[in-house]
Amino acid sequence: MEFIELLVADQVATIKLARPPVNALNFQMQAEIKAAAQECDRRDDVRAVVIYGGEKAFAAGADIKEMEGLSSEEMVERGTAIEDSFSSVAKITKPVVAAITGYALGGGCELALCADLRISADNARMGQPEILLGIIPGGGGTQRLPRLVGPSIAKDLIYTGRIVTAEEALAIGLVNQLVPAAEVYSTALAWAKQFSAGPKVALATAKEAIDRGLATSLEAGLEIEARYFAALFDTEDRTIGMTSFRAEGPGKAKFVGR
Repeated sequence: MEFIELLVADQVATIKLARPPVNALNFQMQAEIKAAAQECDRRDDVRAVVIYGGEKAFAAGADIKEMEGLSSEEMVERGTAIEDSFSSVAKITKPVVAAITGYALGGGCELALCADLRISADNARMGQPEILLGIIPGGGGTQRLPRLVGPSIAKDLIYTGRIVTAEEALAIGLVNQLVPAAEVYSTALAWAKQFSAGPKVALATAKEAIDRGLATSLEAGLEIEARYFAALFDTEDRTIGMTSFRAEGPGKAKFVGR
């Protein structure tokens, strides 16, 4: 891949965006993000994933030069490709954290929304400024953002296109934690590493139960949870976890990922 680096160490994969100076998400880069996400999901030696844009910027949005000459018919195809790319990240069946530095705007913000957790530099800036171009977010922003921060806040950000500070992003729930810029990647890596020996099947099941439940009613979501909960009783990790709990107390189990 030309614009994505995939690094794996200690059961944690890093999908590193590598298109200087600001990681503008051109069509090729979007395809490479999808390929990297699918590889992370497939690999047995990956238990968690960090998405990182480098020290200076996460991603400052889509590559406008590529899009400005396209017709609506052409954007139907391209728009589907954008959503497929970002949804591939959201569909990774392992814990995913975004390590955000500098700008995470437009498509960059939408990519960060696909992670389970967002750790941000205290000087980062985030937003959905597409309205200032006469368009709307096209990579999931109108759907994932209101599910995360609520519809009123999402509408304010999308209608105005304004950029929020890291402090406001934390206050509205757009990010989960602020750290000094120099500590963003190491903090995200530490969060991801805690799952390197975790119960792989239970973690994937918890993620699917949450995501599927959010897309339906509470009643249907509770049915999903009950079904998934029971299914985990056929796993080795459930036996290991409960046996270890009785013998040694919580947090001592040595899971095998099956």
